[in-house]
Amino acid sequence: MKRQSLLISFICALCFGLVAPCAGAKVVNYSLEVVKMYPHDVTSYTQGLFWHNGRLIETTGQFGESTLREVDLETGETLVRRDFSSKYFAEGACVLGDNLYILTWTNKVMFIYDPETLEHRKTYSYPREGWGLTTDGEHLIASDGSHRLYFMDKDMRVKYALNVTFNGRDLRNLNELEWIDGRIWANIYETDSIVIINPSNGEVEGLVDCSELFKMELRAPEADVLNGIAVSDDGRIFVTGKYWPSLFEVRLK
Repeated sequence: MKRQSLLISFICALCFGLVAPCAGAKVVNYSLEVVKMYPHDVTSYTQGLFWHNGRLIETTGQFGESTLREVDLETGETLVRRDFSSKYFAEGACVLGDNLYILTWTNKVMFIYDPETLEHRKTYSYPREGWGLTTDGEHLIASDGSHRLYFMDKDMRVKYALNVTFNGRDLRNLNELEWIDGRIWANIYETDSIVIINPSNGEVEGLVDCSELFKMELRAPEADVLNGIAVSDDGRIFVTGKYWPSLFEVRLK
């Protein structure tokens, strides 16, 4: 079950063969500068995080705890909340066209909501595990915990799959996703790292060290792994984690 403490770092992932270095690697290493901290609901097991028309939208997971919510950035309070049946484990979400899409982990369904009212519209079958979800404005882009990203049309038909590599090796555990400036940002599950992926070839171009953020969030006894990336309409980048008490506005350095 996707409910564990931080067990491995990205360095450990290298050791266990999830990724591997090679000579002449061109991956750029980044750290994060915190621009501002905002409150975040510590009962929120963050799965999906994104902005839509100036509104911060979040999906949360766990059986019996899964929700879709609109969140007030300044206070962290939930403005609108939709609860899922306890049999569902909600995952990543995004808006494409006039639909808000929400994955589920192992339930093999995709939910469609109205992005303005957050009212449920439809439920579709879905063939894979659901992890992260984002969009390039044309496709839904989904992860399933493997090294693949699936590019789908609005009816969830797969147009093609992209193999993600880090210095020539498959990179697994791709989780929450966000499309930022023509690149795909992805949390690597159970690490303190975000990777920046070139969508044309699947190569990781950047590695973002978020370990300092997690150290700050250890103040909260329930704080779990890093998860949640969102870019606002004006280009600000936000990250958080599962059960974290803070949402961070950040910039790369």
